[in-house]
Amino acid sequence: MSRRRGALLWLALFAVYAATLGIDAGPAGDYGPGEAHVLLSVESVVSDGDVDLADEYRTQAWRPFYDGTLRPAGRLTDGRRNEPHGVGVALLAAPGYAVGGPRGAELTLAALAALAFVLAIVLARRLVPEPWATVAPLVVALSPPALASATAISPEPAAAVLLAGACLLALRARERPRLRTAALTGLLLALLPWVSLKFVPAGLVVGAATVAWLVRRGRGLAALVACEVAFTSVVTYITLNGTLFGGLTPFAADAAPVPPTGAGDAGDYLDRATRLAGLWFDRDVGLLRWAPFLALAGVSAWLLWRSRRDRLAAAVPDQADVEAAAGLLLAVLGAQAVVAALLAPTLFGPWFPGRQFAAVLPLAGALAAWGLRHVPRLGAALAALTLAGSVWLLAALRFGDAEWVTPSTPAPWGPLERLLPDFGAMTAWSDAVSALALLALAGLVAWEWLRSRRPPGEPAAAP
Repeated sequence: MSRRRGALLWLALFAVYAATLGIDAGPAGDYGPGEAHVLLSVESVVSDGDVDLADEYRTQAWRPFYDGTLRPAGRLTDGRRNEPHGVGVALLAAPGYAVGGPRGAELTLAALAALAFVLAIVLARRLVPEPWATVAPLVVALSPPALASATAISPEPAAAVLLAGACLLALRARERPRLRTAALTGLLLALLPWVSLKFVPAGLVVGAATVAWLVRRGRGLAALVACEVAFTSVVTYITLNGTLFGGLTPFAADAAPVPPTGAGDAGDYLDRATRLAGLWFDRDVGLLRWAPFLALAGVSAWLLWRSRRDRLAAAVPDQADVEAAAGLLLAVLGAQAVVAALLAPTLFGPWFPGRQFAAVLPLAGALAAWGLRHVPRLGAALAALTLAGSVWLLAALRFGDAEWVTPSTPAPWGPLERLLPDFGAMTAWSDAVSALALLALAGLVAWEWLRSRRPPGEPAAAP
């Protein structure tokens, strides 16, 4: 992609995201309670040069941008009131906030979100040619979850850029294992904990793939440098957290008496297994409910399975690069799905549905490009449904009584929305959908395994 074309795409997406400013997040105005806490830290950085919120709470400094009442989310640490969301997003949004207030902070994050999807187009071109490489990420970029997260005062836009950039550098290191590329990959991954700990598992996947590819090509020194950069950042991160929050992570300052994940033992995590289905199919927060186009990422996963099973890379040399790129993207998406479903305290909260997955939406768009090329008619229908849902949602937000936090619109399904399962209520229908999804996946795996065991020349039985 030329720099001029990339800049134009970035500018177009940035303009779209900026157009969503001013929409109420909830009853308390433009921002939800979580966003207001982060903005309070940004205000402290700009006005005081620190993240101690004791004076901000004393003077109720949130009043200019939040109509509700904020209560401290962190306990006192050596007389300082530092909150458990950390310092990364506050430092990142501070320059924009200093220039334009809360709107300036939103525009800063919108610029990062737009950049992440431009990088996703570059990633998609490693899987398919144009126009699929551009169309698929753009459809996801204009989907309701992407529109909602682009200007949210949250770590997702920054994490999206870091993960997309790290994936690009990791694939470049696989092709041309250079020391500089390895160091840059390690640097981007090293910044993830500073943004939020919930993106560390996805970063570890990228890091492990990078090291494995470098070692396989005899570039052990480059792999060591990448690890050293990340390790240095982790040591600095832990040291700073010990000073500011009194522990290894910012969660050490959390005033709540429950663990950061909200689960106390292994049984609690097992009880969350149905969330893996709810993350995709739930009536309120499911990704496919708001962005049906993401189903093409599943088509791409199936294409990757078929390609490796049939050993296409042995016959088509370039297929090995496609498999490597698709495998990396799929592994990162899987890691973040596990975090969203099992480690996040809840899928439901004061945010727009899909927030826990928002940081990897650009990677999902890049992966979906492969599926779009192979099933273009289905892809066109899903893209139309997704974009129609975005228009419907924005119209309801601008001219109706809907809000980002609890969107009441049935977009994009209309009356068919009632057929989707409600995992929040854990009805019999939601249990049935979970079982059917598991059986369908098991059946597909069994069918492909049987095909792989069939002797050469033997015709396939009807599925």
